[in-house]
Amino acid sequence: MLMLEFRGTLRLALACLALCAVAAPAQETPALAVVLHAARLLDVDSGKLLTPGEVLVRGERIIAVGTSVEHPADARVIDLGDRTLLPGLIDAHVHLFLHPGAEDAQTFNESVPERTIRATLAAREDLLAGFTAERDMGTEGAGAADSAVRDAIERGWIPGPRLRVSGNAIDILGGHEDANSYNPEQHALPNATYANGADELVAVMRAQAKSGSDFAKIYETGKDRISGDEFSTPYQFTEEELRAAVREGARLNRRVAVHATGEPGTGMAARAGVASIDHAYQLSADTMKLMRERGIFAVPTFAVLEHFIAHAATPEAAARYRAIGAYHAAQFKLQLAANVPIALGSDVGPFPHGTQAREFVLLVEHGMTPLAAIRAGTLNGAKLLGWEQQIGRLAAGSYADIVAVSGNPLEHIDVLEHVEFVMKNGTIYKQ
Repeated sequence: MLMLEFRGTLRLALACLALCAVAAPAQETPALAVVLHAARLLDVDSGKLLTPGEVLVRGERIIAVGTSVEHPADARVIDLGDRTLLPGLIDAHVHLFLHPGAEDAQTFNESVPERTIRATLAAREDLLAGFTAERDMGTEGAGAADSAVRDAIERGWIPGPRLRVSGNAIDILGGHEDANSYNPEQHALPNATYANGADELVAVMRAQAKSGSDFAKIYETGKDRISGDEFSTPYQFTEEELRAAVREGARLNRRVAVHATGEPGTGMAARAGVASIDHAYQLSADTMKLMRERGIFAVPTFAVLEHFIAHAATPEAAARYRAIGAYHAAQFKLQLAANVPIALGSDVGPFPHGTQAREFVLLVEHGMTPLAAIRAGTLNGAKLLGWEQQIGRLAAGSYADIVAVSGNPLEHIDVLEHVEFVMKNGTIYKQ
């Protein structure tokens, strides 16, 4: 009888404990606060330097920004000395699945698992260089493996930037990224996914969305030719085909980016309503006007051209790249005069990951002010990636993506090539 009463009491006690567990969830420990203090802080919206500058961070968010912020009792204060605080950098055109060396050797000889491991290492290098957000512009034959890298970063398994990923880029049969120089009887696979016509474009975009893509990258022009001052490049998809892609992207809540170096492809892409025209060596006056009115970004990618010039396989190839680079630089000045929106994108991958802040220097060399270049790699990049309310500026409520550099980047833009402090999402990765 006593045993039965004990069992009944035990059941009642366990039931009460279960009920209490449901009714009164465990209290989470508040995230510790961090105060960052430095000699300067750049407000990228106004272009003003705060002296000194402080940022209060709690958890993954910025709580306050100013010359002096609250120092909570539990705060860890980090004095960064004679440095400038600014938002985490954003590269809108990267290739995590590429590294220096022949691209075809990588895509044919390296397995997708090997390339994925390399991509995780590249993501880490980019983060430590201060790039806290990136747009991966195609895995070059590794399919949707970039979705796995993005997800691993988001889950905290590996360090890396916030990512927008496209999976494979999309190309036509015999297009820019097809295996055109190989024996056709061997049926060598392209570095992109084939789509011939609007229906196939839509089908590929749906398949990529199913596999986790955030946006679609489409090859719209190539191969480029230059003779003297005459630049030309054939288009690949018609304007109506691009419009079909943009419509499908809107249905899927995904944007469309194009690799497009010149007219008529750049104009077709702008009229179709893409989010960005990457490389953008040549834009007509009408195209520039439309891009300004619609907020379509040009992503210049000067750094990769500089690399190709320095590492060309032959003197003839180097001369060709130099001619294209000079043409691009001259056209870029016209784009700046026309107020075309610019987002920083380096095309890193063919040159070493973690070195792409060189793009800031080249943007300034080719006519941008240091502040405009910094905005291209912060505010504008955040807008292009669809995160303008979350990152790209140091402001209360934004994610705590913060970097620090020695000196003043408004006076010496090259200090961005030597980032000395990196915080992403409130976690310090470099100090």
